[in-house]
Amino acid sequence: MTEVNPAALSSMVVWGGFLLSLLLGLVAAKTNFCTMGAVSDVLNMGDWTRMRMWLLAIAIAILGTAALQIAGWIDVSKSIYTGSNLLWLSHVLGGLLFGIGMVLASGCGSKTLIRLGGGNLKSLVVMLVMAVVAYMSLRGVLGVLRVNWIDTVALTLPSAQDLPSLAASLLGMQRSQVLPWLGGGIALLLMAFVFADAQARSGDVVIGGVVIGLIIVAGWVLSGYLGHVLEDPSTLEEKFYATNSGRMESMSFVAPQAYLLELLMLWSDKSRVMTLGIASVLGMYCGALLWALFSGSFRVESFNGSEDMLNHLLGAVLMGFGGVLALGCTVGQGLSGISTLALGSLLSLLAIIAGAVLGMRYQVWRIESAG
Repeated sequence: MTEVNPAALSSMVVWGGFLLSLLLGLVAAKTNFCTMGAVSDVLNMGDWTRMRMWLLAIAIAILGTAALQIAGWIDVSKSIYTGSNLLWLSHVLGGLLFGIGMVLASGCGSKTLIRLGGGNLKSLVVMLVMAVVAYMSLRGVLGVLRVNWIDTVALTLPSAQDLPSLAASLLGMQRSQVLPWLGGGIALLLMAFVFADAQARSGDVVIGGVVIGLIIVAGWVLSGYLGHVLEDPSTLEEKFYATNSGRMESMSFVAPQAYLLELLMLWSDKSRVMTLGIASVLGMYCGALLWALFSGSFRVESFNGSEDMLNHLLGAVLMGFGGVLALGCTVGQGLSGISTLALGSLLSLLAIIAGAVLGMRYQVWRIESAG
């Protein structure tokens, strides 16, 4: 039996998360990968190019995550996404608030870090406000509202909420029998839609979709396989090292920004340590900064006026609360969560898109009213 070295495993998870998100920041900045932008392109111009990139990333993430489960490397039941308690109101309300917020704030949690890396000072304000509100939603006054009033509205399912488990329960089959067909089928259908368009078969769509999807899969390997032990030397219990949730994690960018702020404020408190999520926030920013410097696109930008600032502040508040309520953002739920095929992740994802559409319609109405 190999001796477990907790410090070495934690360090590996943290540095691995930093490097993966560094690559994520580089690729997302280079390919202009953006969920809000994808929805906007479809809604306003009928252009599905960036939406196809996002769908390709989802397909790769689903396919890779299913393959890891079939190989026995990870168990998605040990993530935050797949429990049998479906917090449907939290997913729907949180997703709607997050979607509206990301429109007002000019981007989601990950896009905020990319824009900050490019020199956008508005994104610095959004990041700080979102982090504070997210922390309030995790452990503060908004957390009391969330836990006592919103999270209590839930459905208890007959099995775990991931689609393979639900299908296996309904069909009277083993989950392992359903997973390859369901996971593979969904992924292949998404890829068929993506590559039906000739423009999507080359360039940034393939680069962004494939690489970002694989980064999500690599995140599961890092925390769910390499950083996982069945018996921690200190507690003699199962352990996922260097994760804030105490479970296996992949990329996400709302709650980790709150944990980064907490770490910076309580640095001398030895109980506060670097984690995969915190390292991912730093890596995402550094990757975007490197691309901005390399491409010559770094520009210092600020608010255009008081209305612009108020919109961004409101957007940051909505994203901070909504992201925690929905258990993730466009990456945390829209890629990491959806890769587990969790029903709650699907609800959050659809609600985020609906919220983005509502936010964009509101902006159009404002412009038309002002004119």
